Parts: sequence; C-alpha cells; structure tokens
Amino acid sequence: MPPTSSAPASDYSARHLSVLEGLEAVRKRPGMYIGSTDSRGLMHCLWEIIDNSVDEALGGHGDTIDVVLHADDSVEVRDSGRGVPVDIEPKTGLSGVEVVFTKLHAGGKFGGGSYTSSGGLHGVGASVVNALSERLDVEVDRGGKTYAMSFRRGEPGTFDDDGEPTPDSPFTPFVSGSVLREVGKTKRGVTGTRVRYWADRQIFTRGASFQNDELSARARQTAFLIPGLTLTLRDERSGSLTDGGFPLESTFRFDGGISEYVEFLAPDTAVTDTWRLTGSGSYTETVPVLTDGGAMIATELERECEVDIALRWGGGYETVFRSYVNIIATPKGGSHQAGFETGLLKFVRQQVEANARRLKVGNDKIEKDDVLAGLTAVLTVRLPEPQFEGQTKEILGTPAVRAIVANVVATEFAKLFSSSRREDKAQTALVLDKVVAEMKTRIAARAHKETQRRKNALENSTLPAKLVDCRSNDVANSELFIVEGDSALGTAKVARNSEFQALLPIRGKILNVQKASVSDMLSNLECASIIQVLGAGSGRSFDLEAARYGKVIIMSDADVDGAHIRTLLLTLFFRYMRPMIEAGRVFAAVPPLHRVVVMHPGSKPNETIYTYSEKELHGVLAGLKRTNKKFQDPIQRYKGLGEMDAEQLRTTTMERQNRMLRRVKVDDAENATRVFELLMGNDVAPRKEFIIEGAGLSRDRIDV
Repeated sequence: MPPTSSAPASDYSARHLSVLEGLEAVRKRPGMYIGSTDSRGLMHCLWEIIDNSVDEALGGHGDTIDVVLHADDSVEVRDSGRGVPVDIEPKTGLSGVEVVFTKLHAGGKFGGGSYTSSGGLHGVGASVVNALSERLDVEVDRGGKTYAMSFRRGEPGTFDDDGEPTPDSPFTPFVSGSVLREVGKTKRGVTGTRVRYWADRQIFTRGASFQNDELSARARQTAFLIPGLTLTLRDERSGSLTDGGFPLESTFRFDGGISEYVEFLAPDTAVTDTWRLTGSGSYTETVPVLTDGGAMIATELERECEVDIALRWGGGYETVFRSYVNIIATPKGGSHQAGFETGLLKFVRQQVEANARRLKVGNDKIEKDDVLAGLTAVLTVRLPEPQFEGQTKEILGTPAVRAIVANVVATEFAKLFSSSRREDKAQTALVLDKVVAEMKTRIAARAHKETQRRKNALENSTLPAKLVDCRSNDVANSELFIVEGDSALGTAKVARNSEFQALLPIRGKILNVQKASVSDMLSNLECASIIQVLGAGSGRSFDLEAARYGKVIIMSDADVDGAHIRTLLLTLFFRYMRPMIEAGRVFAAVPPLHRVVVMHPGSKPNETIYTYSEKELHGVLAGLKRTNKKFQDPIQRYKGLGEMDAEQLRTTTMERQNRMLRRVKVDDAENATRVFELLMGNDVAPRKEFIIEGAGLSRDRIDV
C-alpha cells in the first residue's frame, strides 16, 4: 500500500500502515461511505461532522453550533459540547482524538457508552471525513486546556504553516508516536470542539461545492428538532458576499420544536390544531458484543424507543411528511414511517366504521391516501444503535420500531377522539369528514377515469360543444389554447392551424379554486370543461400520460383583467393539475402591446413592427427618428385580442415560428404553494399587507 503523505518511503513504517489500513479503503471506494463524490457527497461529509456536534446538543451538552464556509474552500464546525476525549484509549494506546479521527467504527456511538441515542450506529463519520480531506485540523477545549492535532489525508502529523493554515504547507507525519499538542488554556468550565478541513480534490469531482441553500434548509430542520439549539451559518466565500461585501450569515433557533416545524411545513389552511403524540416502548435486540478477550458474543439487550409526533390536517390534498431517527432525516422512510401509516390507517378505519351512518360511507373502504391527504406531519424516534440500510442513513431498518410507533399512534389518537373538550370533538369530526370526502372523490375519479379515455373529436360526443378541436391525434405536437371570450375565439378560429391547434373559450373569470372546495370546483362549468377537455383527471388522480394535448397555452388580453384571468387559470392548474406545470407543458401566450406602421415613400409597401413592452416601443421609435423614418401616429395600443384581425393574431401570437411563449415553471413547490395561498387564499390580512408593501406605483409602470 503506497504512502498517502509527503513522507519519504524510508520513513514509511508499520505505524503508518496501522493508521491507514482502514482509511485507505475509504479513499478507494468513497461511494460506499458518502454515496457519491459530487456536491451531494461533499455535503454528506460536512453533515457527518455537524451531526457529531448535534449529538452532543441532543444529549444536553452545549447549545450552540457554528458552521463557517471559509474563503479558501475549507469548512469549520465549532460547538460548545464536552469536547472530544483527550485521554489515552487503553486498547490502542492512542489519544481519544486520534482514535475518533483515524479508526473506523470507533467513538462514543459505537458501544453505547456515551450516547443513549445518536445519529448512527456505524461510528465512521469523523474518520471518513478525515480520510477524504487533504488536511484536517481539530482543536479541543477540555479540562482548562486547548489541545490540537492535524491530519493529512487521514495520517496524523504536523504542518509547518507560514501564516494562515493551508493544505500546501510542509507536512511531517508522526513516526514513533503521536503528539496531541497543548496550544493554550481556557476558562474554567469552557469546553467544545472545533474541526476545520479541506476536502480532497483528488477524490471529489470538479465543480463539487458546498450548497448554501441546502445547508440552511438542513440547519433550520435541525433547529426545529432540538428546541433551544442555536445554529449559525456563516458563508465567507467570494461568491456569497452581500452587496456590502459582508459574509452571508444566518441564525436558526426554534423553541417550539416539531410543533413549530409542522406549522412551517404546512402548505394549506388548517382544519385542525397541531396535535402532539408522544410515547415510548421497549424491545429486545440481539447484537454482537466485543468482550475484553476480543471475542464477539451475541448478547440480548433491552432497548427503549421514544416516539414524538406532531401533525395537523389542512384543507388541501397534498401530504407533507418528514421522518427522523435521532434527528437524522430518513427521506425514504423505514420501519418507523410504516408503523405510523399502519397505526393511523387502522385507527381511522375503526372510527369511520363506528360513525358509518353519520358519514354515509356504505361499503366503500378507506385507503391510506385518503387518510394522508392534507396531512402535514413530523415523526421523530429516538433509540440506541438504530439499524440503517447503508451509511447514508436514508431508511430505518430496526423492525421492532414499527409496532412501537403504531401503538403510540393508536393510543394517543384514542385519547384525542374520546376527549370531552368541545374543540377536540369538533376537529376530530372534521378529520373524519375530510377522510370520507377524499375517499368519495377518489372513487368518483377512478370511475370517471375508467370511462373517459382519450378520443379524438369524431369519437367523443361528451366533450364540451364550445371546444374547437384539432385534427391531429399526435399528443406531443398538439396545442390547446384557452382563449378569453367568444370574440377572441372567432378571430382565433381563422388564425389557428387546425391540424394541431385546438381552442377552448372561457367566459370571463373562472372560480378562485384556492378558496373553493373540490365539489365547488367540479361543479363550476368553466373548471369542469378545462378538466374534461384535457382528459387527465384532477388532483391526486391526475394522470399526465392521459393528457390529450402536449401544450396548454393560456391566451388572455394584455390588460389587468387578462392578467387576473391568467392567474385564476394558473391557480387551477397549480392546485389540481400540477404535473402539467412540473412537466413544463403549461404556457402563457405573449400578444403584442403595440403596432407601429413604418411608412415608406413611393410604391414601397409600409412595414409593420410589433412591440411587447413600453421600453421596447420607445427603443423602436427612437431608432426610427434617428434614421428619419416616418411612422403612423398615434401608435396603436392593443387592449385585447379582439382588436387584432386574424392575420395579425396568427403572425404575432399563434404561429410557431414567430410567436413568443412564457413557460410556467414551479422551481420550489413549497414556496409557490405559500405564494398562491397568500395571493388567492381566504386570509385577507396578509394579502392586504403584501399589496401595501409592494405597491410602489408610479405613472411610468401603469401601462405595461
């Protein structure tokens, strides 16, 4: 095995082999430990270090964690925990710092001595990050002193820094024995750990970088999960400085815990209060334990699992669910999530059966999606040595947790549904009504889907009479124009290409579906026509592959009413046909605002120029004046599509080679949901405040 430091081959001793034999495997196959070597793997390394500090805070040791992204691409994590042990570990004869940062499967989590619950069973986090770092420095405040140690690609030694520390400084590895340096003194009672490392660019792909947005999201999440913990992020990189040249800094602290987290995550208006379900359960687990003699003996241990859940139902149909094990996110679920869903479904089915007459259920059966619709929930479990599927810890594998979580859900919900409080009775009844309504909607949608398959205009007699369909059956090439008003429809009929362009007129402003119920939306003639013509269903039953048209183009007037109609239509698509937006298949037509006729002398025909904004118009007119060209005055300003003749509409708005379309995108669905709720929801006060703050109206902006 070749040396990984700058030491000459003659100094490469058995000591180096013992230190590096495990870490060399990490460097050869980093994907086994961090998932990938791109930005995702780089972020995983950072969270391995942060999670060590978080585990200290979780155990009640320290309440601050600072993360600094330095300008030289290094990253530093500081905490106020107990500090990494500095005494000699008897089995290896090494200091605790060196054991933690050079030995796989070593540390406080591996063996259960220091943490009753922590982020993972593996105990490889710090040593893996060390192995994949060009340089790593650690400082520990403990016992009134400050200790320091440095590593180069996992190998301990010393750097001869001239000024600021860098990975390029001359490095001398330890040969006969390691030295944990005393570099200062601290005040009595001050403890903590500081880790700064430079990721090894031999390992990570070019372009891999720390993502500030992802880091902020995870820091916010951690602050929600540990009430009272203050997490501060400071980004000193040149590309992240503020306009004033200062580092970007964010601080997160939430004393409300996961109840506050649920309120933050919820995308819709509340139907119930945020309920908190807590409980615990014990189970036995057989694990191999290393004896003093070095033998592995299967030992049966009694384990305790604590469960904490916060949830609420809202008026929407989306499900927002987050699950955590010892505050480590498990985005792909696992036994704890399965237990939650099983316990919740079983309990709700029992309640629906008990209230079948009032709810008018009949013989239909509640399914999981009916219960989860509109639910926002955060599930956390804490247990010692959890079993994960893979080092990336995305799926919890401990099987006994499933029954414990299901039992806690059933027990706590039984208390809620049997409560004598008026608020609890009203809200539990609303939950059952919502679940049954979702079931009936699902059954009706399935029946509609089974009977409504895509047909062309000749085959389908159930499509609205006002639909002007196209001849082509090629979905990818077809376009549905939703046109404002019958007057614009008449012009568009002549202007369109009937081979692949279909037209559907709507009368004025459709229903605001952000406020209306599902049944009100389906009974609205205009909304129902759009859903029926598109032929892919709505809500959770929406099937993108069944859509009858490749593009949906909203063509409304270039005035305030047209913008309002476009907003209402986009609200309908966003709320009930979102896959169309996510697939990039919804567009807004961009008709021109002005028509400039340039007059040429003699028999040369006049030239027509269309402009799409006031700024563009002024630029065109200024250019004509510079070249002494005459134009008709006054300039024609289009107030609506009906003012254009068919040729003008075809040339400017409908013909593919000339038109301009705006693609509607949803880059951040959660933020977009909040914006739609603010602008189109029931709560008036925040909308009024938003309008007042953002008005800034000036005469120059009115006619745009």
